Amino acid sequence: MTSVEMDIKPRFVEFIPKDLEDGVLYISGEYATTAHRCACGCGEKVVLPLHPTDWRLRFDGKTITIRPSVGNWGFPCRSHYLITDNRIEWAGNWTDDQITAGRRRDARRKSSWHEEALPSRPELTTRSVPQSNWLLRLYNRMKNWSRK
Repeated sequence: MTSVEMDIKPRFVEFIPKDLEDGVLYISGEYATTAHRCACGCGEKVVLPLHPTDWRLRFDGKTITIRPSVGNWGFPCRSHYLITDNRIEWAGNWTDDQITAGRRRDARRKSSWHEEALPSRPELTTRSVPQSNWLLRLYNRMKNWSRK
């Protein structure tokens, strides 16, 4: 794995292709997900769901930034990086204890978000909660940008 910054090119698509090109970040606004090959070069497919409890994407009309960082803890490479303004920025390696703590923190955040998002009615599921306008606005911006 290299610590040299590198570019990643955003490509807006409806469906994520089966075969991913190196250095391309595929973004499906319709399905609120992104995919790319691991930045370390190992070839693993990295899928990032876009959701307030997972990853957030910022598109300024030219560049993409994704937060939080991408930690590929389940891959042999265990790469860790940020995607900022179409650039891969390498982040520090995490210990097993840091990974475990991060996963617990993520689980608590997701649980808390879903408890607030859903009324306390057992017959309701996440499918019955209306989709947020932020996702629709993002999808429309990306669709319009890709037509240019």
